[in-house]
Amino acid sequence: MDHIGIFIAIILAASILQTSTGFGFSIMATPFLLLLFQPQEAIQINIILSLVISVSLIVKIRRDIDFMLLKRFTAGSIAGVPFGLLILLSVDINTFTLGVSILLLALTALLIFRFKVKATRQRDYIVGGISGLLTTSIGMPGPPLLLYFTGTDAEKGKIRATTLAFYLFIYFVSLLTQIIFAGTSERTWTWSLYAIPIVFLGLLIGQILFKKLNQRIFRIITYILLSGTGLFLLVDSLAKL
Repeated sequence: MDHIGIFIAIILAASILQTSTGFGFSIMATPFLLLLFQPQEAIQINIILSLVISVSLIVKIRRDIDFMLLKRFTAGSIAGVPFGLLILLSVDINTFTLGVSILLLALTALLIFRFKVKATRQRDYIVGGISGLLTTSIGMPGPPLLLYFTGTDAEKGKIRATTLAFYLFIYFVSLLTQIIFAGTSERTWTWSLYAIPIVFLGLLIGQILFKKLNQRIFRIITYILLSGTGLFLLVDSLAKL
């Protein structure tokens, strides 16, 4: 691939954002990886690297996990996985990209206007199901969790730990499901291995920046990145119609 510099920039920026928000890697990486790889390759690269990130971070914060909430998310996600696989195998790349762009713009709008929702047991299962569907289809479990946790004003430490624990499960299940039913490629694993050192560099830089910038600035940066990425993909996909 000729765009190695762009690939490095995408992975580095997404890793830095991940450290500051706990949700940023998939949301930032997947849309731009779709410009460099086929959908199946882009999603699997994202899932592999997200698994690496989750494993590396979960040990430090495992004591903050809300296991009851994790159990509900996990149960719900199992129902969503096969529907996500169906979407991945049946939708063409341009429609796929258009859908991702709309999702990102809708997510940004809901975050900016402080979308509120009351947490319930049933909604825990529903959010888990939507997250499972999005993981298998576009490699992005974060949007429904981000909206749900932001809307319920959940405690920050619990959010981060429970989300990472859930990611470990859903990314592994989604990757295994994709490999079994959709296959994989040598290029997917080669580029994933190349990206691992970049991921850890980004996490390190992100930790340094996190200590120097307040949460409000990080939130503004997140909004800009989400909306900018969504608009870019929307224009690109509409131009190809």
